[in-house]
Amino acid sequence: MDIIPAIDIRGGKCVRLVQGDFARETVFGDDPVAMAKRWVDAGALRIHVVDLDGAREGRPVNDGIVRDIVRTSGADVQVAGGVRDAAAIDRWAEAGAARIVIGTLAVEQPDVVEAAVRRHGDRIAVAIDVMDGKPAVKGWIERAD
Repeated sequence: MDIIPAIDIRGGKCVRLVQGDFARETVFGDDPVAMAKRWVDAGALRIHVVDLDGAREGRPVNDGIVRDIVRTSGADVQVAGGVRDAAAIDRWAEAGAARIVIGTLAVEQPDVVEAAVRRHGDRIAVAIDVMDGKPAVKGWIERAD
């Protein structure tokens, strides 16, 4: 069994939201890069990193921090949040992300995801959050049909 710790980043800090509610967050640390290194020191081989600001804005926002985690942590890093177009997918692949996790884009433009899988293979993962029986998209802000 693989245990994959998650680091959610908002405003440059490590946070946890309650069911995607940006008004209900707990801050766990001020340095996501150091947090990633602590997870690796504890034995993590893979880390799941979510750019929550990116999920909300629809584009990578904390990408400098996430790139630092990818580059320095020593873990395979899977990146999520704000991956809404082919260019973002390709940038994360070029940055060395072990896996690029796609949500909203898979619901709204599955053809783009299909093309990404052809380019990047199993480095692409799809994760669909569901709320009230419908896909939660755009950082849990909207529900898709």
